[in-house]
Amino acid sequence: MKKTIFILSFLMICLSAEAQKKRKNAKVSIEVDGVCMMCKKRIEKAALNTKGVKFALWNVKTHMLSLIIDERKTDVKTIQKNIAAVGHDTKGIRAKDHVYNSIDPCCKYRDKKVVDNHKNEKQ
Repeated sequence: MKKTIFILSFLMICLSAEAQKKRKNAKVSIEVDGVCMMCKKRIEKAALNTKGVKFALWNVKTHMLSLIIDERKTDVKTIQKNIAAVGHDTKGIRAKDHVYNSIDPCCKYRDKKVVDNHKNEKQ
């Protein structure tokens, strides 16, 4: 009986450890602020330049960045830091003001007038 309990306990520990391993390819989505195709290019490039990111696609309308990442090599926080480093805010990390101010005037997503102008262009 003790031997059976020991074997079952050992199997449970092994299974839980296996379940906690990070996946090779995980689908992740994060919200990233931006307004135009220039923003799209900058955001996707910053994401793809992060080691472990295999796919990145940012939607201008929804502001959602869809990713496929190798969780063994990167995590969402690292990707958010790299996106903030090129001037774009995410839910978790805000871009530093001097970096945001260096992006093209067309891409100033914090400026209500710029956002409204982009909305008017799409109509």
